[in-house]
Amino acid sequence: MTDSEQTLQLLRETIRRFVEKEVVPKAHAWEEQGFVPREVLREMGKLGFLGLRYAEEFGGGALDARATALLAEELGRSTFGGFAITVLVHTDMASPHLVNAGSPEQIKRFLPGVVSGELITAVGVTEPDAGSDVKAIRTSARRDGGDWVLKGSKMFITNGALADLYFIAAKTDPAAGSKGISIFIVEKGMRGFSVGRKLEKMGWRSSDTAELVFDDCRVPAANLLGEENRGFYAIMKNFQNERIAISAMAMGEASRAIELTLEYVCTRKAFGAPLWDKQVIRQRLSMLAAKVEAGRQLVLYAASLDAQGRDCVKEVSMAKAYCAELLNDVVYDCLQFHGGFGYIKESAIERMYRDARVQTIGGGATEVMLEEVAKRL
Repeated sequence: MTDSEQTLQLLRETIRRFVEKEVVPKAHAWEEQGFVPREVLREMGKLGFLGLRYAEEFGGGALDARATALLAEELGRSTFGGFAITVLVHTDMASPHLVNAGSPEQIKRFLPGVVSGELITAVGVTEPDAGSDVKAIRTSARRDGGDWVLKGSKMFITNGALADLYFIAAKTDPAAGSKGISIFIVEKGMRGFSVGRKLEKMGWRSSDTAELVFDDCRVPAANLLGEENRGFYAIMKNFQNERIAISAMAMGEASRAIELTLEYVCTRKAFGAPLWDKQVIRQRLSMLAAKVEAGRQLVLYAASLDAQGRDCVKEVSMAKAYCAELLNDVVYDCLQFHGGFGYIKESAIERMYRDARVQTIGGGATEVMLEEVAKRL
């Protein structure tokens, strides 16, 4: 085993212990309250989980995309998708915009707090009329002296109510389509910025999800992130990171669902024998386990390509489509094998069944992912 492999294995063991001790026993309460407590994220920051890929000088681990996949998989194994996505939006969907495009001053100002968990981040791209079609966003930004003035709204924003920093996409040149989008760092409390509705969801109930409203929100010019009118390219670049995380999270959830179902069918008796004695159940779970392992390897392959700096859009898109759809297949059968107990709210499988549905939508719908693959076949 190489030094790199040993580091990742130790990291996996540390994250798994944390999840088993600090998340699983407490997360039912987070489902009820609709958010993950900030102190949990701060504790994860102390353990180094929130900056695995960021520079050591800012408290990060200086690792690569394989660490993203590992973190996401272990968080998925918690069985609480809302908790997992809360963390992954912060670590791998929002804050990378700061690191990838931020000025030295912006990184120095904000990144230590991001890594420590003192500053929670969110990313605002999706709007009521613009999801996968990023160039269709309507939120606008116009220059007014030393400020930019943002007007519009964002929808389905994870960490929307509790975040401190928001990376917001807005049209700075409405006539230029995708070439007229910029990203701004919006800080909580800025004049003209407010959190609208907190959204009730079918699943991921421990993740805070909200609408954001920008009513002539004034953002200092120094908070423009990266180059003006280059935001679309930054969003597209980070989609690969985001999709690796969601794919790995799905495989963590799927593998844990199979484990829980194996425990159940080996003890639950029907017609005088454990359900495990039924050939159809044994074989179906065996095939699902094989597919999940194939999905894990596809994610790791995509992450390794990313770590080498190679073009991995096709492989990442394959992983996102395959793993999200597979997760839904897995939890469907696992709930079926649990029978009536799988339909009761106190069952982990019931929660995982609800949580899984959004993963074929969020981060790029399956249909969009398959089109990305088709372009490259």
